[in-house]
Amino acid sequence: MNQGLNRANSLKNKITISRIFKNKEGFINYPIRVSYIETVQKVPVQIVFSAPKRKFKKAVDRNRIKRLMREAYRLNQSNFIEELQAKNKSIAIYIGYVGKEMPNYSVIEKKIKLSLVRLLNELETKE
Repeated sequence: MNQGLNRANSLKNKITISRIFKNKEGFINYPIRVSYIETVQKVPVQIVFSAPKRKFKKAVDRNRIKRLMREAYRLNQSNFIEELQAKNKSIAIYIGYVGKEMPNYSVIEKKIKLSLVRLLNELETKE
């Protein structure tokens, strides 16, 4: 499977993003916060990443954190997307960094993997 992230997977619709925060479905897997909603769309997953400006004043730092999260998701998305396609579901996901210190890649990757597994489990229990 292609491991890239393309435009179709990027969540840019402000209405959908605001619905994610109003819905309050999600969890914290420190230092990662995951919120989501089920949607009706052609792609199985649309995703947005964020890092707090309040804790990381420099845009360089925020961009690095988002880049680390995107890369960790990109490398671990294949099983997640296959499971969603098997269940015929599509979701919109917000992944935010809530830690106070600059992370390293190994921590981010481990937490993203755990978050994707937990997200699949939560979707199964909602059925």
